[in-house]
Amino acid sequence: MPPRRGLSATLAFLRKRTRIGFRRSSSSVVTALQMTVGAVGAYAFAEEVLGHEGPLFAATSSMIALGFSRDPRVRRVLEVAVGCTLGIAVGDILLTLFGTGLWQAALVLFVSILLARFLDSGTIFTTQLGLQSLLVVLLPAPDGGPFTRSLDAVVGGLFALVITMLVPRDPRREPKTDVRGLLGELSYVLREGAVALRESDATRAWHALVRARATHSTLEGLTTSMRSAEEVARISPAYRRHRDELGSLRQAVGFIDLAVRNSRVFSRRLTSVINHAALTDEAIEHLGQALEDAADGVDLLSRALSGRDATERSLNLRQARIELAAVADQLHPEPLHIRRLEGEGLVLLLRPLVVDLLEATGLSHEDAAAFLPRL
Repeated sequence: MPPRRGLSATLAFLRKRTRIGFRRSSSSVVTALQMTVGAVGAYAFAEEVLGHEGPLFAATSSMIALGFSRDPRVRRVLEVAVGCTLGIAVGDILLTLFGTGLWQAALVLFVSILLARFLDSGTIFTTQLGLQSLLVVLLPAPDGGPFTRSLDAVVGGLFALVITMLVPRDPRREPKTDVRGLLGELSYVLREGAVALRESDATRAWHALVRARATHSTLEGLTTSMRSAEEVARISPAYRRHRDELGSLRQAVGFIDLAVRNSRVFSRRLTSVINHAALTDEAIEHLGQALEDAADGVDLLSRALSGRDATERSLNLRQARIELAAVADQLHPEPLHIRRLEGEGLVLLLRPLVVDLLEATGLSHEDAAAFLPRL
């Protein structure tokens, strides 16, 4: 590569990284402020009020509980406090049995990690239990006994919970962002399927399948952010009024999950149908239009579930229901001009996907299925 081109590529990379870094930092200001106040406040309380010398675990436990992880904060606080206490207990027991030394420390750490994994799958719980048991063996106990550290961890966790309750931070933001991203992917998969069908491009249909399969991590992140958001709405007085909205969003997410799973099955079957040239030109046009209309309904559903204004959300939700109901009404081989068995199977796979989307708009299963023509 010529030196000038290499320099241009390096500068472009640095500009991109700088832009991403600034965006990430600017979106983290509130969380960073919460972590700073929580850590310093917990340390000062444990030192000045409780009289503990160098209560580092008060500061660290508060930072862990308030950190950038999406795991629910109450769970993080419990993992820190219980892991810290249990780790000290395990370390003391093993210290009494085997004494101090490097091989004893290795044994304590190994046993503590396995015990933590036996008791709970949480990463923070395992880290805290292993760390505390190791420190008990390697370091002298602080004034007040080894369980002083456990009390410090509880103090830090309580400070984190208080900040969560009192500092405004809309719990709906992350799950709504995740829902918008997930529905955007589903819309893309449906539109790619329509294009693949019209161009008889099985490779493009396969790429849509790969894209649908790649949403698994997004679904997992959405589940975690929903759990965290509902927890914040439950413990924070400022956001209790959003509990019903979050409950409705959780219900919709369950049906969206089913729709995404069905889209994978549909895309895989579409690849086979294209390879076997199982549809007439007329059937291709009608089915492709149905897929595009379904994608339009998904876009409306995305705007409805991710919007902040209640009136706008209601209007988009109603319009999405109308659009998806119109798609459901077409899902019969005859109006789609489908004659062969392969095409009929494709329609049968698309029907539950559209029903799932209609249920995500708030309809019951019976009402959503009623839009489908009888086979």
